[in-house]
Amino acid sequence: MEMRALGRSGLKVSPLCFGGNVFGWTASEADSFRLLDRFVEAGFNFIDTADVYSRWAPGHQGGESETVIGNWLARSGKRSRVVIATKVGMEMGPDRKGLSAAYIRRAVEDSLRRLQTDVIDLYQSHKDDPDTPLEETLGVYAELIKAGKVRAIGASNYEAPRLKAALEASAKHGLPRYESLQPHYNLVERADYEAGLEALCREEGLGVIPYFSLAAGFLTGKYRSEADLGQSPRGKGVAKYLDERGLGVLAALDQVAEHHKAKPAQVALAWLMARPSITAPIASATRLEQLEDLIGAAELRLSAEDIERLNRAS
Repeated sequence: MEMRALGRSGLKVSPLCFGGNVFGWTASEADSFRLLDRFVEAGFNFIDTADVYSRWAPGHQGGESETVIGNWLARSGKRSRVVIATKVGMEMGPDRKGLSAAYIRRAVEDSLRRLQTDVIDLYQSHKDDPDTPLEETLGVYAELIKAGKVRAIGASNYEAPRLKAALEASAKHGLPRYESLQPHYNLVERADYEAGLEALCREEGLGVIPYFSLAAGFLTGKYRSEADLGQSPRGKGVAKYLDERGLGVLAALDQVAEHHKAKPAQVALAWLMARPSITAPIASATRLEQLEDLIGAAELRLSAEDIERLNRAS
């Protein structure tokens, strides 16, 4: 397995990251264990979650995904074989959100307990908190790194000016810097990342781990008409892609997939993995068959002609 450097953190990660939003939600604990075992068995090591997963589900309060991962780590003994990334900052309840020093000190202990680990490999600010000075947030991360509770830090959902300001604050005050960015990026959502974030990440040597790599399932080819939207609860979220451009992207995926005897989802992920600025796209699976498709995507090598075809369509 080709491992990639995650920014300048010293962490080496597989070119595909397992999205843990499904653990304890649409994947039961038993199924999650099987998926994680297979993921590691196939040579991958990068797992992403967040404290807030899956607070949106009825009867859930957040922390479910971290708890499942922690139980798996305890049962499997595979902590040394994986890089665990989690996040802080989304609302977990009254007075439980944001990136203040006081809240992060509290939230990190909750995540460590649920994950049943002494250290979080990559601790990410889940979204920008304009009400907290950047220096305060970076300062508490410095404390956590010094205490051995966190190895490296990353940012998620930051816009280019704020990410640049955070990196400048780190340099000016001698504080840890964000080593990675987790943006919304895929074949049908290119503008925001490519307009400013991509150049900044390449210039500063940040790792990039995009989420929604398959556009909530649209890039699997599952949704090709209004009639298809009822197949899953996620259908409503992809309706916006059912236009001339979106259907053109699916057509290009179909053509490249047919050439490689692959699936559209595998091609969409391979396109991300082939982009020089991308370290590891994040993708989820709830069944072993889906996971095998993800594993296959990491083995797919697109030609320059394939990539140009997809670029033109998207």
